[in-house]
Amino acid sequence: MGNILRWVIGVPVAAIVTVGLFILMTVLISAEFEPEEKVETATFEINPKVEDIKVIERETQIDQVKKVVTPPPPPMIERAQADKPTERIASLEGAVPEFETPQIDRQSFKIAVSDRDAQPLVRIPPIMPTRAEKSGHCKVRFDVSPEGQPFNVTATYCTQSVFERASIKSVEKWKYNPKVVEGRNVARSGVESQITFRLTDERGNIIPE
Repeated sequence: MGNILRWVIGVPVAAIVTVGLFILMTVLISAEFEPEEKVETATFEINPKVEDIKVIERETQIDQVKKVVTPPPPPMIERAQADKPTERIASLEGAVPEFETPQIDRQSFKIAVSDRDAQPLVRIPPIMPTRAEKSGHCKVRFDVSPEGQPFNVTATYCTQSVFERASIKSVEKWKYNPKVVEGRNVARSGVESQITFRLTDERGNIIPE
């Protein structure tokens, strides 16, 4: 039943389309053909000939150089000569007077040396411990021998225990002028000092304690 309905609807539609196309083709064929106007052809040269350009040269005349006369040299003026001095330059007025050499008795002569306290000569800086995470310091106490060598070095206070061993090793390498009493070198006890450790970061800034 469906196929019959399709044929009933499709056949009239196809007939109408066919008739319309036929009429359109008939109208197009019946129109007169008119040829288009002929277009003028354009011509051009591939390698045109270029005219030579004449360069105009400027004619200049150079005047002849006149001969210059060199002026005569200036006259020579005689200089007055100074007279030779008649007096002697050196005189005996500023001479050192003669004096007698003092006699020194070697037995009674003594050189007195003033007393002085122990003075530092060389201070070796400490080595920063690898385990340190920030800056710090240590207070140390030690004695100085008559030869100027520190001994009995102890750390009395440290901000971190990691700095104690490095501080003691550093002080043991120091050198002092020994204490002098009545011209003799003696030991000095109870010397105190502080050793500071400065730890920096990658940018060079000091990490505080």
